[in-house]
Amino acid sequence: MRRRESDPSRRDLSYPPLPEALRVGVYDNHTHLEIADGEEGLDWREQLDRASSVGIRGVVQVGTDVPTSRWSAEIAAIEPRMLAAVAVHPNETPELKARGGLDDALAVIDELAGRPRVRAVGETGLDYYRTAEDGRAAQIEAFEGHIAIAKRHGLALQIHDRDAHEDVVDTLLRVGAPERTVFHCFSGDAGLARLATSHGWYLSFAGTVTFKNAENLREALEVAPRDRILVETDAPYLAPVPVRGRPNAPYLIPHTLRAMAAVLGTDPSMLAAQIASNTEAVYGRWSDEPPLPSEPPRGADAGRFGVDA
Repeated sequence: MRRRESDPSRRDLSYPPLPEALRVGVYDNHTHLEIADGEEGLDWREQLDRASSVGIRGVVQVGTDVPTSRWSAEIAAIEPRMLAAVAVHPNETPELKARGGLDDALAVIDELAGRPRVRAVGETGLDYYRTAEDGRAAQIEAFEGHIAIAKRHGLALQIHDRDAHEDVVDTLLRVGAPERTVFHCFSGDAGLARLATSHGWYLSFAGTVTFKNAENLREALEVAPRDRILVETDAPYLAPVPVRGRPNAPYLIPHTLRAMAAVLGTDPSMLAAQIASNTEAVYGRWSDEPPLPSEPPRGADAGRFGVDA
């Protein structure tokens, strides 16, 4: 498995205990099960088993480069609890462009987008936090290429947007957003939430919405129409309060879901039912395309390395 890069001396590396199960099941809109974290290094089967035990009905497994996108597509093809998203992460694109490999990588993503149970292109977008200004043109080029792939295959688009809100929105409006567009790990404020949802785009909230210093996210959640809200982990990153800092996993979604319900002053089961419906509106039902009756590809759990999503 690919292993998350972090300083173990500054983190509790034990996986948290199982939270109380949800009464109404929901989906994890965005996770990275190819990245190992913690002392146990749970593989994707154990991750999904734990998630199922607390009411997580399925996950969207997200690629960040060609190898992880291929792995995501291959496992989703045989696993009924998983759908896949495929893409090259924006932080990977400047180096790919510099060595002349961006077009080839996008061609592979285009091929993978036609595979069984691949329901989204992502995560793609813009990241001005980790990439310097001289890499932005490559990010925008790749973003536009991913948008074209999503529209060509009729798939949803999962956006990575970090410190680039204005250019992300401008790109979507300039080239035309896919019909189903999701801001993964939404990081904007109420203003961006109103703007995005006015165009019919979805906002996916991660464990960050539970953080003490994230009042902007809670304000965004409050103004977002209920039919445009999703929930995710971005595991193994961004574990929610009360387990912040520890390895994250899809089975920890109940913490985030209940915190969101508290912000909205609604019953967690009612919110879970709404979010489950929203998620199926974006990706279809997990049972719509039955998985293939085959074993995982040889080496599917090997060769994975961490990309901070």
